[in-house]
Amino acid sequence: MKKLIMFFVMVILTASGFAQEKQKLMWFDATANFKRFSYMDSILYYLDKVEMLGFTDIVVDVKPITGEVLYKSEIAPVMKEWDGFTRPDFDFLGTFIREGHKRGMRVHASLNIFVGGHNYMDRGIVYSEEDKKDWQSINYTDSGMVEITKLKHKYSAMLNPVSYLVRFYESSIVEEVVRLYPELDGVILDRMRFDGIEADFSDISKDSFDAYLRSIHWKELKNYPEDIYKWEGKGEKRELKRGEYFKEWLEWRAYIIKLFLEDVRIVIKQTNPKIKLGVYTGAWYPLYYELGVNWASRNYDPSVKYDWATQDYKVQGYAELLDLYTTGCYFYEVTKEEVAELNDKQVKSGEAGLGKIKEPWYSVEGSAEIAKEVIMGVLPVIGGLYVEQYFPNGEQFTKAVNMCLKSTDGLMIFDIVHLINHGWWDYLERGMKELKYKE
Repeated sequence: MKKLIMFFVMVILTASGFAQEKQKLMWFDATANFKRFSYMDSILYYLDKVEMLGFTDIVVDVKPITGEVLYKSEIAPVMKEWDGFTRPDFDFLGTFIREGHKRGMRVHASLNIFVGGHNYMDRGIVYSEEDKKDWQSINYTDSGMVEITKLKHKYSAMLNPVSYLVRFYESSIVEEVVRLYPELDGVILDRMRFDGIEADFSDISKDSFDAYLRSIHWKELKNYPEDIYKWEGKGEKRELKRGEYFKEWLEWRAYIIKLFLEDVRIVIKQTNPKIKLGVYTGAWYPLYYELGVNWASRNYDPSVKYDWATQDYKVQGYAELLDLYTTGCYFYEVTKEEVAELNDKQVKSGEAGLGKIKEPWYSVEGSAEIAKEVIMGVLPVIGGLYVEQYFPNGEQFTKAVNMCLKSTDGLMIFDIVHLINHGWWDYLERGMKELKYKE
């Protein structure tokens, strides 16, 4: 009788969602793992390891920041060589799908969307393809308007999402992946954003924003780009001064990104409705407006809390378009208390260069709270960790893993290469096995 009662309790809990297993995603970066995962024995060995740890999903990066792809494409250039190593000719993504499914894991293809070059290596489509050079972002810096390929302190040569040609090209690659790999479980879009607060200031973007400003807000540009913002000072002393239409400009950029996501969702669902649409973003929502993205629920109104948002900014929230959402809780401090202690030390020490006092959300715990607050239960929030951020403190990594599982609806680890390089499997396993976070 007791067993029968427990059976019905489990059925009820499962139906209500309380007993459902949290998703745990392991990310396989394209270039960091290029040589290692060019061999079948390596792929099988690490998939076995990931399965044994209890991961439910793997994320395979098939479109790194160069704009090249790791499958046989008729649209984008294929990355056959990286860092002096030429990969044998085999179906990389197909192998992960087949072997991942054998082990009971879901397989997602990750694509870096609005980026087309590696600025440290001068490699990528904005460097090698003449017809795509004007797709690159134009940044309004304290030195004026500059092409992003000339800003060598920036790792990624970001593209301009405002360009229809860019959006069409990127959505066609997404369509190609889901068409060629119908057994995929999902697609996760990364770098689906602007470069930063300095982007984009091309002529295309100016005309687009002007049209948006006139049609939505019944206003017009008078003094561009100062209507948006201007720089005062240079270098470390430079300061951004908001212009009259700064908030409307943020709203317009979020509109552009949501417009692309709407199109991509249609492309995926029309091609293969079984494939899930996912997105990765950082968890630092209070600052994410700088990247031109509103990943919140459309019912979340940031204008109530933040001075950078218009009342209509919430309309550009795109959480409702997603099937999967993973967010980077990329902070070394795990708890809000750790941040508070750090701030106390900063205040007491008075050392120069320590920066401003940090907010509680500058932590795994605090950023997870922010993410869940703005998503508003529309879909699960899978908290992510950047492994390298904790090196050499493995114990801190263990705490962060456990906090992610406690504070969010899952776990995403970026990236397997750091676990391999540092041998941190035990730290990861301990963090995953703890039932609740302990100080």
